[in-house]
Amino acid sequence: MKFIAFSACLTLATAFSPGNGQRFSSELSATVAKSSLVPPVIDSTNTQSIYDSNVQTTYGRYPLTIASGKGCKLFTTDGKEYLDFVSGIATCALGHAHPKLTEAIANQMKSVHHVSNLYFIPAQAQLAKWLCDNSCAEKVFFCNSGAESNEAAIKCARKHANGRGITKPVIITAKQSFHGRTLAALTATAQPKYHEGFTYGGEMVQGFESIEYNNVEELKGAVAEIAADPERGLAAIMMEPLQGEGGIIPATKEFFAAARKLADEEGALLICDEVQAGMGRTGLLWGHENLDVEPDIFTSAKALGGGVPIGAMMARGEAASVFKPGDHASTYGGNPLACAAGLAVATAICEEDLLHNVQERSKQLTAGLESLAAKYPNVLGEVRGWGLLKGVVVKGGFSAGEIVGEAMKEGLLLVPAGPTVARFVPPLIVSEAEIDEALAKFEAAVAAKVQGET
Repeated sequence: MKFIAFSACLTLATAFSPGNGQRFSSELSATVAKSSLVPPVIDSTNTQSIYDSNVQTTYGRYPLTIASGKGCKLFTTDGKEYLDFVSGIATCALGHAHPKLTEAIANQMKSVHHVSNLYFIPAQAQLAKWLCDNSCAEKVFFCNSGAESNEAAIKCARKHANGRGITKPVIITAKQSFHGRTLAALTATAQPKYHEGFTYGGEMVQGFESIEYNNVEELKGAVAEIAADPERGLAAIMMEPLQGEGGIIPATKEFFAAARKLADEEGALLICDEVQAGMGRTGLLWGHENLDVEPDIFTSAKALGGGVPIGAMMARGEAASVFKPGDHASTYGGNPLACAAGLAVATAICEEDLLHNVQERSKQLTAGLESLAAKYPNVLGEVRGWGLLKGVVVKGGFSAGEIVGEAMKEGLLLVPAGPTVARFVPPLIVSEAEIDEALAKFEAAVAAKVQGET
């Protein structure tokens, strides 16, 4: 490399000597191009070994290499077909290779895909308007992921509290919640197993307390304790309308009504994490609509872009005007490409009547799972969730991971929601026939597991 650097400098000096002109400028380009950079090798036949050598082991991956997808099906490099009831973990709302989403992304790439938020972006304005027109939100901040949208909500709540004279703001979250992997969002995620190794002096980010989900009395007690402390103040109550990673547990209307009332009494904000439940997955556009409560802030990501990275923090009332120029930002947030994808998803939800499809397929899936639970009572338990965010409890000494692994052998992709719940989150476009197919494959998996234990 030292020789290469010297050669480049020598060529550069020569290029600027009198009378040499363009020829030496070209020599400079050629010399630099001959550096020791290794060009990428596009080869999908050796993917897993390349992962082992080059990718950090932050995920426990299943031994599948996906080559392509169409609708609710995925196809592997070894020619196998799978019915996808994972949807990129509740992300691919329109399934795979949806023509409208594909066309929108391709057309946007031919025009302009990124310019930064230094300028006005038509697609960003249009997507923000659609989100506000179809919710209680008044203003939107765009980012790139669920964790980022929740970080934005946390910052907004803290700044709002600061404006009320609170210098030690506290945000109450729920045990077994999940809000993301960035440090503050991870702290809000009140699951100690995710905190191990990331503390400072044994503590995560200060200013968070957690209570049992759906426990009204415990929530009231936490708010009262904070209110009685002259050094602290309640900034926000931050909850999922349905705990996804915590086991597919819907909130109760009583719990959210209490959270709304307590936040109002304290001048604090109610934040709703809609990253997994939002964008139609529960049968309504937003999960909190199932609870008859309007939050001050709610967040979205996952299905918002149908698989193209995008996140949004939406706010109303005082929360909508907390951030001023320079308070928060995102290089990629709301860029033309991501917002074109978001608009395609929004259009499909409206034009293809996907909320109705979610409601109908939810009834079908619920009835089918409850029938299987009655048939295999030693293995399957309660069926719970909303819309196409469903889970079935796994018991009898089996883990959710084992059942999910057995379903994969039958050609059905599922994902655990904690150690004891198998999660069903198909694309919102899933058909009646595909629900039936999934139920048949799931029964075969359960039966095989039962037979293997006898």
